[in-house]
Amino acid sequence: MIEAGNLIKRYGPFLALDHVSFSVEKGRVAGFLGLNGAGKTTTLRIASCYMPPSSGWLKIAGFDSVRQSEDVRRRIGYLPERVPLYEDLRVYEYLRFRSRLKGVRGGDVKTAVERVIGHCGLETKRRAPIGTLSKGFRQRVGIADALVHEPDLLLLDEPTSGLDPDQRIELRGLIRGLGEERTVLLSTHILSEAEATCDDVIVIHRGRIRAADRLERLRDAGASGFQVRHTGPALDGYDPGVEYEAEGGIVTVRAPDQEGASRAAEAAVRAGRSVLELSRVTATLEEVFIRLTTGREDGA
Repeated sequence: MIEAGNLIKRYGPFLALDHVSFSVEKGRVAGFLGLNGAGKTTTLRIASCYMPPSSGWLKIAGFDSVRQSEDVRRRIGYLPERVPLYEDLRVYEYLRFRSRLKGVRGGDVKTAVERVIGHCGLETKRRAPIGTLSKGFRQRVGIADALVHEPDLLLLDEPTSGLDPDQRIELRGLIRGLGEERTVLLSTHILSEAEATCDDVIVIHRGRIRAADRLERLRDAGASGFQVRHTGPALDGYDPGVEYEAEGGIVTVRAPDQEGASRAAEAAVRAGRSVLELSRVTATLEEVFIRLTTGREDGA
């Protein structure tokens, strides 16, 4: 659905994007992760045809973002970090206006507006002036605007920024629902949001892509050993490098490799303990992100 190859973007002497390449398959929710200033917004602006790259290319559904920008615009919905809403208009008025700008015509306008109002949970706010809405509802209006022409791809720039925890949870559910029907690329620096929302993760740091893969694969690649849980009490001794803790009659043993974990499980069985679990300890997205953006395994 979206492919980028060797994107470079310069602002004078500053190199914002340094040979950025990635792809997102159709029907996936991909998180574009990075610290502030990493290059996330610049990449999304290129994808939305807001600006061209200095060199390199980006294609959406096979269409080039520079040479075929009209074809690209028809296929994308873009929510910028700061949504430019007309605060004096009522919600339904604004969405009706925006749908016409995006090429929706005739009787299809009402159908499109009603569809996105329902999809984005705006039924109770349809007649409210946009200027009176909370930040959470303003984001919903922005997403409804991005959806009103039924795009194949949604580009969301920091969609939960500035929201309170309840609003974030609600918007997270909305984005997951949208991902069941179309491709979504969202940028964020909030790792818990990406972990709860995304199928795939792209990590960008200082204008360079550090990793791009399925979320599960990234976490597995950053695995921090293996774990065995068995009934207590703890054994008299485990292999060197093995750590354990006992709580509530259950002993949790952590080994750096599968062989060490297997030996701990076998020793527990020989000692008459019941082995409850032997599993790989996957890394959290935060641990993976810290390692990729600092170059240090311990994240310190």
